[in-house]
Amino acid sequence: MEKNLSQKYDHKKVEEGRYNEWLEKGYFTAGDKSKDPYTIGIPPPNVTGILHIGHAWDNTLQDIISRFKRMQGYDMLYLPGMDHAGIATQAKVDARLKSEGISRYDLGREGFLKRAWEWKEEYAAVIRKQWGKLGNSLDYTRERFTMDEGLNYAVRTVFVRLYEEGLIYRGWRIINWDPEARTALSNIEVNYREDKGNMFYFNYKVVETGDTFTVATTRPETMFGDVCVVVNPKDDRFKHLIGKHAVNPANYDELPIIGDEYVDIEFGTGAMKCTPAHDPNDFAIAERHHLEKPICMNPDGTMNALAGKYEGMDRYVCRDALVEQIRADGNLIKIEEITHNVAHSERTDCVVEPYLSQQWFVKMKPLADDVLEYQKDPEHKINFYPERFERVFTQWLENIEDWCISRQLWWGHRIPAWYHKETGETYVGMEEPADPENWVQDEDVLDTWFSSALWPFSTLGWPNDTEDMKRYYPTTTMVTGYDIIFFWVARMAFTARHFTHDRPFRDVLIHGLIRDEFGRKMSKSLGNGIDPMDVIDQHGVDALRFFLTTNSTPGQDMRYIPSKVDAAWNFINKIWNASRFVLMNLPEGFTKNDIDLSGASISDAWILNRLNEVIAHVTQNMEKYEFALVGNELYSFIWDDFCSWYVEMSKTALYGDDENAKKAAYSTLYIMLDNIVRLLHPFMPFVTEEIYLTMPHEKSSICIESYPTVLEDIPSCDMAAMDRLISMIQKIREVKNVNDLKPSALVHVCVRDLNGEPVVVDARLAAILSKLAKAEWKTELEGDLTVETIRGGSMYIPSGELSDPAEEIAKLTAEKERLESEIRRSNGILSNPGFLKKAPAAKVENEKQKLEAYQKQYAVIMDRLSVLQG
Repeated sequence: MEKNLSQKYDHKKVEEGRYNEWLEKGYFTAGDKSKDPYTIGIPPPNVTGILHIGHAWDNTLQDIISRFKRMQGYDMLYLPGMDHAGIATQAKVDARLKSEGISRYDLGREGFLKRAWEWKEEYAAVIRKQWGKLGNSLDYTRERFTMDEGLNYAVRTVFVRLYEEGLIYRGWRIINWDPEARTALSNIEVNYREDKGNMFYFNYKVVETGDTFTVATTRPETMFGDVCVVVNPKDDRFKHLIGKHAVNPANYDELPIIGDEYVDIEFGTGAMKCTPAHDPNDFAIAERHHLEKPICMNPDGTMNALAGKYEGMDRYVCRDALVEQIRADGNLIKIEEITHNVAHSERTDCVVEPYLSQQWFVKMKPLADDVLEYQKDPEHKINFYPERFERVFTQWLENIEDWCISRQLWWGHRIPAWYHKETGETYVGMEEPADPENWVQDEDVLDTWFSSALWPFSTLGWPNDTEDMKRYYPTTTMVTGYDIIFFWVARMAFTARHFTHDRPFRDVLIHGLIRDEFGRKMSKSLGNGIDPMDVIDQHGVDALRFFLTTNSTPGQDMRYIPSKVDAAWNFINKIWNASRFVLMNLPEGFTKNDIDLSGASISDAWILNRLNEVIAHVTQNMEKYEFALVGNELYSFIWDDFCSWYVEMSKTALYGDDENAKKAAYSTLYIMLDNIVRLLHPFMPFVTEEIYLTMPHEKSSICIESYPTVLEDIPSCDMAAMDRLISMIQKIREVKNVNDLKPSALVHVCVRDLNGEPVVVDARLAAILSKLAKAEWKTELEGDLTVETIRGGSMYIPSGELSDPAEEIAKLTAEKERLESEIRRSNGILSNPGFLKKAPAAKVENEKQKLEAYQKQYAVIMDRLSVLQG
């Protein structure tokens, strides 16, 4: 042993300097070709700032898989990287410039980009430091950034190829426009929420007849872009007006009245204003009727020259002023308060403006159809955990719309398109035209998700046929939140299928969102956000990691509850103290070769067999990404079976005179601790490393140790007998407590199995019972006996050693009611045809066995009650 564990667990001392040691020794560098490869995929954090608690959850899940697979003997690639986050990062840099009294326009494009790269380098360093604090076992020799030279080349390659295949095009469309960020947004970058607003009803006069009719709108400011009034040609109220003209009450232009069946006769007033440049449905009508599409707003959300005297006003200031003018003109009929769905920018939260603009688009249907086709093939599909998210994924692909990929930003991948200064001809290519002085490059950049969509293969060197691409692609497991299935998972799926003819990853593990302890979404406005670095400073990263991975099942949201982080710290402290006990009882110079189980006791055999059960269960659940089940089983096994029971049981041999029994006890303790720290290592890398290096060990780090497998050649054990013994000890302690007896008070007990047959006293078990419960086990007892239900049977204690009959009757009555409830529940389940049809046979049989045990215990209780009640 190199050193002793300190008396108290101090997470800061345990973690200090450890991560850098791991990196210096290259434990996380992939490339061992003697092993099978395994690749973990990560959503790269963006360089806008520090990691939040959701990133910590993401990273912890990824790292657990990485460490688990590395310990299983895989050549594990956990590739780090960062995302340039176009809109968000540009906004951050703009804010910094503003604080300095300048804007990006003062610097120009190149000057601004220089400042943006400086921001990237600053925050990339912060993120790397945070990755280290989280313990992420990353291969930094392969770190990537979405705008590094290699990924830039991959992005240009994809754009050019899709353009040449006719899958990228440039066109005029109504897009989602963010007036604050002054850029286009894709449909999934828009959040809809219920906002209070108004419906304005205006009077329109027919030029030819002088008649009037009503048109309603929520957006009066767009009336300066109206080109007609539309009615349904089947609407008897208005069909006679088709071909005539109506006066626009905003500017008194004469608008043609046209017929189109898009107008719902039953909705609203039946007559609709048409603003083709500011509404997607109006745009479609204008296309059908070959109408003009005038834009009445500037990109910053102010009104343009079409608005006349309102030019330069903010759109909402214009709205109020215009409505007052229409009221003064006598053409306002009424204003109705409403609540309606309003689109907000996911980036800036401002109200999105539908806006006619020339943008670049990806034609999505053929790409999506290809993915959907492969999802039907079990051998080549992407497997979702949980499975239900596959339907979310496929439904979106089935209803997909073309993807607007151009953004009016400076920070990002500039679109590789150039326009001839004289002819207007478009050139798209990997490099600039041969005569660049005659061309001007498109000012826009690509949507951030365009480059992120290529992450699984571009980071491995694609489009070049690299060794990493051959070895590590496709990714084995991708970990991400359900909130970016559309943004990212779907886009990786179609780019990978189209360009690599393969799935981007075999499995995708979906997790939920972290909410506060009241179930609210974390936000700046509520002030309920959690900085994981603060939690690490207070509780240590191992406690945070264990909490994050054991308090939610895949796909479910999780609540951040401080008391549960405290509980995780307490669990680690328990492990620390148990480790100190083990190490103090190992003889000087002990090594693995000194293990000797020849004198193993029944308790030694029991805990080793329990360890085998746990290793089997845990490994199975680790493979299924059921980390909460793993964590909870390890918690119960380590805290209860090992610390609370076996450690106490081992003291008899450790402090006794039988040398063979002593050897077996400390050998068992060593085996247990060695396996426990290796089972826990993926969850708690720092404390397990500290314990591992303190105990006798063979490797230079637990990071390169093997994951536990089921032990061979261990002593056999009657597990049911040990389970019954533990149940007896628990019940005796409980009975003594209820009856105000001292723990040291001697009681006598006898036991019958579920069939009512006496259980013959086992001297080994009786000795444990005597030591831990101060009870003497007899095969039979005479006289008035109190009965207690235990696991696998019933236990009897002379009533005179406990309490008066009235107290016993009350206690037995409560137990009788509990058993009646359990019997009703079991009968209900077993009489349910659905359960019998769908449940596995083993589960049905288990329920039948439980019912039989309840019924037998009930009969024993009723017999005793009948004796007591005469």
